[in-house]
Amino acid sequence: METIADFEVQYSQFLNPEGKPSSDIPELAKEPDALIGLYRAMTETRVFDTKAVNLQRTGKLGTYASSLGHEAAHVGIAAAMREDDVLAPSYRETGTMLYRGVRMEELLLYWGGDERGSDFADVKNDFPYCVPIATQCLHAAGAAMAFQLRGESRCAVSLNGDGGTSEGAFYEAMNVAGARNLPVIFIVINNKWAISLPIEEQTATKTLAQKAVAAGIPGIQVDGNDVIAVRHWVERALARARKGEGACLIETVTYRLSDHTTADDASRYRKKEDVEAAWKVEPLIRIRKYLTELGIWDEEKEKALLEDAADKVDIAVQKYLNTPKPPVESMFDYMYKELPEFLEEQREHAIRYADKNGGEHG
Repeated sequence: METIADFEVQYSQFLNPEGKPSSDIPELAKEPDALIGLYRAMTETRVFDTKAVNLQRTGKLGTYASSLGHEAAHVGIAAAMREDDVLAPSYRETGTMLYRGVRMEELLLYWGGDERGSDFADVKNDFPYCVPIATQCLHAAGAAMAFQLRGESRCAVSLNGDGGTSEGAFYEAMNVAGARNLPVIFIVINNKWAISLPIEEQTATKTLAQKAVAAGIPGIQVDGNDVIAVRHWVERALARARKGEGACLIETVTYRLSDHTTADDASRYRKKEDVEAAWKVEPLIRIRKYLTELGIWDEEKEKALLEDAADKVDIAVQKYLNTPKPPVESMFDYMYKELPEFLEEQREHAIRYADKNGGEHG
């Protein structure tokens, strides 16, 4: 018997949990403005996330999926992309979408049950939130196929969680991307939990990155709490795809510090000590320590950043709360070119019994 193929999965981390850099840290780590920009985006994402949870708890927002603990992965991905690339997110990538230019009030509208929040004013090429698991991987592969056919130097990026790697759509998307050499990057944000199912019970594989092997594309595992590592490897994968070298799978390993959504209680299935351990290595701590060690960050700048972020979020919240609700009959729009008779009847009933006093979100 002979070996006809060998595979390996590499792991990358440039900043350890104490904020200490490795000897091979990329040039990005020596650019103060770029680093501060990444940290600012991560902080604004967390402040927004905290406010969104509070809005849900006070009845002013629907069920919300927190991004707490994912900030480095989200921001690092977005910072590596070009403006004309296409993002196909799942339902948790707040930091990626905000960095790409989606407005905070648009995300609030979506979570408030208003689909107009998915019609982004400034980011027309990106897909909106996708709740069905892993279907966005196919959307990204389809967009990448279009770029290839048109001869455009653009890439598609799909984001999904560890649970999404158990879905057929995930494998199907990678398979067609490998077979057709498509310019698409599949990024798995492994936060260790698919709602209440731990990663150990989801798959027998040692890593999720190795699932790339079956599709014939490269796979790498990256520390998802290290924003420098995430940005670096996503940039390299995108550059490779633009040169016509095809797709790639990147697994970013992090931890979901929050409940799955505001409708969940993670304390029912997670050990308290595991969550406490994850808080000690969360992404904002290490980049803040690194910036401080470089002498470009201090408590005064931190205070100013938090105040500025809070002001931005408060302005967005007021825009959201002051947005008039859509008319109830709008739920029937865009479903059919000509609305069937039974839906016409439902539409009339909806108008008749709707609250005609208008109202505000929340």
